[in-house]
Formats: sequence, C-alpha cells, structure tokens
Amino acid sequence: MTRRQQRLALLAAALGALLLAAWLVLSAFQKNLVFFFTPSQILAGEAPRNKSFRMGGMVEPNSLKREADGVTVSFVVTDTVRSLPVHYRGILPDLFKEGKGVVAQGKLGDDHRFVADEVLAKHDENYMPPDAAYALKKGRQTAKVDK
Repeated sequence: MTRRQQRLALLAAALGALLLAAWLVLSAFQKNLVFFFTPSQILAGEAPRNKSFRMGGMVEPNSLKREADGVTVSFVVTDTVRSLPVHYRGILPDLFKEGKGVVAQGKLGDDHRFVADEVLAKHDENYMPPDAAYALKKGRQTAKVDK
C-alpha cells in the first residue's frame, strides 16, 4: 500500500468515526427531546397522544386535592383561557402552591387528564419557569384573538 492510499484509508476511517459519533449524539438527543404545550394547545389536539411532553401554566386556586395515601395529588393547570386536570403520584416540590406557576411533564390520558411523571415549581416570588411564563403569555394572546 502506498503512502497516498494509507492517508486515504486513514481519512476514510476518521470520517466514518465522525459520522458514527454524530449519529449517536443525534439519536440520544432525539430520545430526550420534550416539547412544551399549553392547556389550550393540548385541548385543541396539538399535543402528541402517546409521547411524553411538558405542559405549563398556573395552578388554579382551590383545585389541589390530596388522596389518603399522601403521595397522590390532583390539581388543575390553566393558561387563563382553558384548564386541564393533572394527576401526579409523587412528592410535590416545596414551592408548589395554588395560584403559582408550574410545569408538569408526562402524557395525556384517554380521559383528557394529564398524568404527570414530574412536577416543577417556581423558585421565588419574582421567578416563574420560562415555560410557564410562555404558557400564560400564549394564553392571553389566544384570548385576545378569540374576542
């Protein structure tokens, strides 16, 4: 094998390794990609049916209900236009409160109830998760268009 053929073989091997690494990174990214929807978008049918996604908005006041086991809760999330019930089994974040911003990750059930795997809450009085702030802004814009 000549030096030129050796260089071409080495270049082809390096290019193949680079393509394999790019494919592995992109496939891992695709598996972990989670989209965000507002309650209005979910009820309009824009959210995927059998895939995990995030939903955000505000927890409606007086909607939090705890079951006897102490870890199962249900509450309602609103984007100020439409509301969607959420069912969650787990420990809620310490800062989770009614009337405050929340982002929940999970799937939409057959009964149009969101079954959450994870619930995220705001950090302090002035902070709201970016996804929840976007949901409220989007809900207000939708309400203005509908009028």
